[in-house]
Amino acid sequence: MELVQSRIVTDDVEGLASFYAALMETSVALNEYYVEVPVGQVSVGFSKRRFTEYQESQAARTGNPCRRSGFVLDFLVDDVDAEYERIAALGVDWVMPPTSQPWGCRAMIFADPEGNLINVFSRPPPC
Repeated sequence: MELVQSRIVTDDVEGLASFYAALMETSVALNEYYVEVPVGQVSVGFSKRRFTEYQESQAARTGNPCRRSGFVLDFLVDDVDAEYERIAALGVDWVMPPTSQPWGCRAMIFADPEGNLINVFSRPPPC
């Protein structure tokens, strides 16, 4: 099994996909229903919330309601500090500015326009 995509369900496919395309410095063909933004070997997909309504209503009828859970998208970069100003210019809400972690990584965390968390990190140089 291979993870090829993470998908975010949203009411604003174009807006959120535009944000991630700017974050990844790539261009994508936007529409209001479904967009994929390439992020290296995988992609982040965005689909209209109403496309998941059937599954949610079906689960509610069977007595096994869907639970929405939080998630964090993790992006590896060469230098977190070099990315900080570019990402800040996107108008993100910061959770954590670039910070050295006890395990050696340097990371920053911010929220996308819908409040989903994004962790951008770099690994320490090898010894």
